Amino acid sequence: MIGIIAAKDCELELIEGRMTSPVHETHGAISFVRGTLEGRDAVIAVCGVGKVFAAMCAEAMIIDYSPDFVINTGVGGTLSDKLSIGDVAIASKLCQHDMDTSAVGDEVGLVSGINKVYFDADGEAVTKLSEAAREMGINTFVGTVASGDKFIAEKADKDRIVSVFGAVACEMEGAAIAQVCCVNGVPFAVCRAISDNADGTACDDFPAFIKASAAVSAELVCRFLRL
Repeated sequence: MIGIIAAKDCELELIEGRMTSPVHETHGAISFVRGTLEGRDAVIAVCGVGKVFAAMCAEAMIIDYSPDFVINTGVGGTLSDKLSIGDVAIASKLCQHDMDTSAVGDEVGLVSGINKVYFDADGEAVTKLSEAAREMGINTFVGTVASGDKFIAEKADKDRIVSVFGAVACEMEGAAIAQVCCVNGVPFAVCRAISDNADGTACDDFPAFIKASAAVSAELVCRFLRL
């Protein structure tokens, strides 16, 4: 069973359209669709924007469907000159750029209780996502993806995240899903097609490119499942 999570409808519609024998179910506040995708059992869900919605969805999916693997697809902002709009960031690891208990001596980004800053994505999945991207002719970059409950649209925020975490892309859900998967022992991956430059142009670029970039990430997931 493969679990697929995205924050917005447009990030999942291509994937849902390719599912066969879809069954719609609701668990708590989350609507799930289970069926067959690229010949594999799959369950998908739109979680909503932000880390809390993402964590709620991931936990409900794991409890109710017991996926063997979870992948988060969607769009994000670039933090690297190696990624432009339409390219894809593949997470080797994820962090929460707005997690900060450094006032009491912790490392910035440390998640208390499990004492981790970074959550490692499944290595085999990263390799296969990269291979699928090459087959599609998409430019990709593998690195740290930083999540937080803020849409990054100012250069100062962008520079801070790069300086502290060395991240190559930012978004608002991936690291929360990664944390839930980590504590439940479920392998995961995160891929994000770039929709904006996470700076002063982001508020114009994001609405202009979200649908096209979301389709790139969704197509990559489908190609990944065929490998």
